[in-house]
Amino acid sequence: MERRHIILLPETLRNQIAAGEVVERPASVLKELVENSLDAGATRVDVALEGGGAARLVVADDGAGIPAGELSLAVTRHATSKLASAADLFAVRSFGFRGEALPSIASVSRLTLASRARGAAEAAMIEVEHGELRAEGPTALSAGTRVEMLHLFASTPARLKFLRTEATEAKRCQEILMRMALSRPDVAFSLTNGGREIFRLPAGEELAARLGRFWPPQVSAGLAAFERERDGSTVHGLAGSPEHAQNRADRMLFYVNGRPVQDRLLMRAARDAYKGRLLSGEYPQLLLFLDLPPEEVDVNVHPAKLEVRFRDEGAVFSLVRLALEPIAGASTLAEPGAGYGAEPGVTSGPNAPVGGAATGWSPTGGPASRNTWRPGSGDDDTGKSGALAAYRAFQSPPPERDIPLPVFPQEPAEAGTASEAGGSAGPVPGLTAGPAARVLGREDLEYLGQIADTYLLLRQGGQAGRLLIVDQHAAHERVILEGMRRARSGGDTQLLAAPLPLSLHPAEALRLAELENGLREVGYVLEVEGDSLRVLGVPPSLPAGRAVEHLREILSEQSDGLATLWTLLSCKSAIKAGQPLAPDEALALLDAWLDAPSREHCPHGRPVVVGFGAAELEHLFKRK
Repeated sequence: MERRHIILLPETLRNQIAAGEVVERPASVLKELVENSLDAGATRVDVALEGGGAARLVVADDGAGIPAGELSLAVTRHATSKLASAADLFAVRSFGFRGEALPSIASVSRLTLASRARGAAEAAMIEVEHGELRAEGPTALSAGTRVEMLHLFASTPARLKFLRTEATEAKRCQEILMRMALSRPDVAFSLTNGGREIFRLPAGEELAARLGRFWPPQVSAGLAAFERERDGSTVHGLAGSPEHAQNRADRMLFYVNGRPVQDRLLMRAARDAYKGRLLSGEYPQLLLFLDLPPEEVDVNVHPAKLEVRFRDEGAVFSLVRLALEPIAGASTLAEPGAGYGAEPGVTSGPNAPVGGAATGWSPTGGPASRNTWRPGSGDDDTGKSGALAAYRAFQSPPPERDIPLPVFPQEPAEAGTASEAGGSAGPVPGLTAGPAARVLGREDLEYLGQIADTYLLLRQGGQAGRLLIVDQHAAHERVILEGMRRARSGGDTQLLAAPLPLSLHPAEALRLAELENGLREVGYVLEVEGDSLRVLGVPPSLPAGRAVEHLREILSEQSDGLATLWTLLSCKSAIKAGQPLAPDEALALLDAWLDAPSREHCPHGRPVVVGFGAAELEHLFKRK
């Protein structure tokens, strides 16, 4: 490449480069403009969007306004009223302070800035198009400031092609404004998209009430308030219990001195408070505000001011963790060793173990009955026994009757055998097995028993073969998932005798519009009437009550959309770790699992089966 001379870049190009750091999409423009409104002391902020915000974005407020003589400075780089010296940079009390937002936006769009300063006789305006001044003069405006941006990235088509659909960009704008509105319940906000009002928030709302306008009742109703203060720093907000955790982190919102941030330290501290109470992929719902002296935090570490740096990270981490621990530990936890899939806090009810046994279940659909019915007892309506009869019996709910559970006697110890302690050889603690190994009839597998009420032990290849350990919850998840996929391809659904009415939160209505096709594929038949929803049909593999419960979780975004919809349904319906299985039940599950595609991993990607050959066992016992 031929060397070029070093030159000073033109002002327009410099502004466009700077805009690349500040202006990523319409949502980032909205963030900068609303921050300016809040810095100006606005008590009302109104936002209007067209074309997802890229075609037109307007932010109007009733703040202090800008004097007419300062409008041209407002669209000049590094011109600001919020800093006067280097010392101010390390004690920032405002949202904006760099003086880059307005000129950066004006360099990649057509920007009209109109403002009327308090006490001024009239308002003034200035219009800038792609960095060039087009017009200025008086205008009509009662008070405050109004900024209108048109045709974002029209002069930089290479940037324009990276924008998403109008609906996606509009949703991102809505999320940004929601986050800012939560930090200032004392300010009124409104959002209009394409002439349709999305929300209107009155000033002076309680924090919980404002959050309830954005999060569905299933999420916001389970939140508890917290507050803790130490050494001049305060952390407060709302947090959910471990039982209401979800597999997404987008409902963990953090604010530092009122500024929405994405901070790894705060995330780690919050996760640490819930440590041992959540699965690795679960996150609590959290709205956390950290208020500390401005000199204790550096907000000048990210072009869009999304990241911060704390002077004493250890103190911040400790304060956040201690504030959240009372809420994180308020629930009853699962017994130690319950493992993945155990239901924390469940000690009674239809799914709880009774007398060492669990309720009947289906390899393709979850709990089948409240009764302690099990196949293989010799008292079934089909007159068949063994794994095949058990598997077929699981395809439909068992009869509504109580049948004694079969008892499998332990094999008597062979004469002359004894334990090392001198007693007779007894059963291995925690291992449940039938009177003899059960042959599955394929792939040379023998079922040996269940250990810890969680893992199924298999022998492959006879006495000199391998030991396989199958996670019963993970295997059942895979079976259910494949069953639901087959039902989807057949267009199956379970129509309800009577429709189930549900009320729809505005956020749930938006979610339903996004997922309508996917829900139909799963087997849901839904009918929307205004702000209510009628459930006419549910997936055939789920009981109606459980299907409605899952639908609520999906619409309230407690699950991660269509990408994990199948996984959610399979996980919720699968048998749990710690649930005892009769031998015929275990064999039926293994039979169904062996027929499933991708059987080596559960829908979450975790292994279903691990194996040990002679070499691995010798290594474990240090024989080699």
